[in-house]
Amino acid sequence: MKHLTSDVLTAQAGYLSNIPRLMLLSSLLVWSTVTLAQSSSQETETITLGYLGIERPADIEPLSVLDPVIDDEGVQGARLAVNDNNATGQFLGQEFVLVESIVAEQGEVLAGLESLIEQGADWIISGLPDKALRQVLESSALEERVVFNTLAQENTLRDEECQANVFHTTPSRRMLTDALAQFLGYKQWQDWVLVRGNTDEDQLLAEALRESAQRFGHNIVEERMWPHDPMSRRAEGGFHAIQREIPVFMQNLPQHDVVVIADENDYFGEYFPYQTEIPRPVVGTQGLKAVAWHRTHESWGAVQLQRRFEEQAERWMTPHDYAAWIAVRSLGEAAARTGSVDRDTVIDYMLSDEFELAGYLGLPVSYRTWNHQLRQPILVTGPRMVASVSPQEGYLHPRSPLDSLGVDEGESQCNIQ
Repeated sequence: MKHLTSDVLTAQAGYLSNIPRLMLLSSLLVWSTVTLAQSSSQETETITLGYLGIERPADIEPLSVLDPVIDDEGVQGARLAVNDNNATGQFLGQEFVLVESIVAEQGEVLAGLESLIEQGADWIISGLPDKALRQVLESSALEERVVFNTLAQENTLRDEECQANVFHTTPSRRMLTDALAQFLGYKQWQDWVLVRGNTDEDQLLAEALRESAQRFGHNIVEERMWPHDPMSRRAEGGFHAIQREIPVFMQNLPQHDVVVIADENDYFGEYFPYQTEIPRPVVGTQGLKAVAWHRTHESWGAVQLQRRFEEQAERWMTPHDYAAWIAVRSLGEAAARTGSVDRDTVIDYMLSDEFELAGYLGLPVSYRTWNHQLRQPILVTGPRMVASVSPQEGYLHPRSPLDSLGVDEGESQCNIQ
């Protein structure tokens, strides 16, 4: 009888112990081969998405030399999501195709829409501001196509002017101000001084801030409008004038905990930190602010999404990119779960209780049935670090804590049937 050495016995024992693992791997290999063969033999169904955007005006420069000039914001998020959808769709006989139309001016958006339709777009991903988006929604060429709004934050689009064929993946102004107000409530910074700009956007944001303050028990002890034209940081000696002007502007205020800035166009708000007459935190559109996405967000697997986006776009992801990404991923998730690319089937699933999508924000995102707004957590962040995520602890809701952000169903004037 041949005697086996201890080394041989050890090797055989190791091999025998791995037999179940090897059988499992073999079974998986066979299953994958069969699945691939089946998917290759079945007919591929195509979903064609059209991204519609407007070119960045060449004469508008960022306020700081540290800010990059981005001319592909939004569309890069859609491109990444199409790749993500196809990574799964190839096994399900589904293919996502993205066609793009980036027009030079708002007056050309209808021509851009027609171009997308000619290329077979069944779904429209809108990277348009409010006025241009309304042109698209009023166009007869749109017919029954569904539009995903990834940029316009106007509350009215989700309220009295809502439409059944529009889904919103960018938060409304009210969602952002509610998220900020919840954090300020958590900090017990109840008394606000509100400083707003003189643009239409700033007035709309100031209105949302007033509503959020009332909802969560804050006091706006005084409101002031910054009356001057946009400042120029690059002007020689400009910071000397800022040092003099802002403290004078902020004199004789009632006792307050925080300065809330409403400056959506980034005209003046960045100058307020460290320049107020008395030391107070600056929040709002500058300083500490509420955003749907931020380059410093790393929790809940967000690093993985950030890195994949940076590899593709060679820059960081913006809130607009994220809104476009989540819109396209919503379609991919619904099509994969239902096994269908039929429009009504996809929409019905997206609005059902079963639909949930991982958005790298800690809680799964879903759509509100009454106004088609994406319910989502909101980051509260400084320039280089996320400070918190809203909804905050203690702000409860009978359906979902996420519905404590923005206009709730009982308050809404939207009447989508």
